[in-house]
Amino acid sequence: MKLNELRDRPGAKHRRKRVGRGIGSGTGKTSTRGQKGQGARAGIAIQTFEGGQLPIHRRVPRRGFKNPTRKTFVEVNLGRVQIAVDAGRLDPKATIDVKALIAAGVLRRARDGLRVLGEGALKQAVTIEAVGASAAAKAAVEKAGGTLVLPTPKVVEGDAAPKKKKKAKKNED
Repeated sequence: MKLNELRDRPGAKHRRKRVGRGIGSGTGKTSTRGQKGQGARAGIAIQTFEGGQLPIHRRVPRRGFKNPTRKTFVEVNLGRVQIAVDAGRLDPKATIDVKALIAAGVLRRARDGLRVLGEGALKQAVTIEAVGASAAAKAAVEKAGGTLVLPTPKVVEGDAAPKKKKKAKKNED
């Protein structure tokens, strides 16, 4: 086969329907739009219009909630960290954090912090600095002789509101 013999498969290319080209074409006069009405006009917007009935997108109740302050974390498995250490892209003696993982090509972006997951094996003792970690990841890092640096939870005084006492009802006879 030569380059000049390359062809599309039969049926791969469809010819565009040319409307409004005279009665003999089969799509002349009304150009497949029927007679009069909104659909026959140009620039119609009737995708969700239901003829005056309340549209379905207004009849069906809204569900769910989208938290505007939700944090999204980047996740990394211990197996990927070990692969980067073996390849020489990460220094096991230095602290491994989001910036080090991005520089090593393990992660693409930082987002709101790093979360360590426990899939894969860790052979060397490493210090990982992260926002969170799974229980399996904590156990695997400690088993390998490393440390996992997590932020301490913030305790705000007066955070839990005191419970209100119920008022005693007066007997009204």
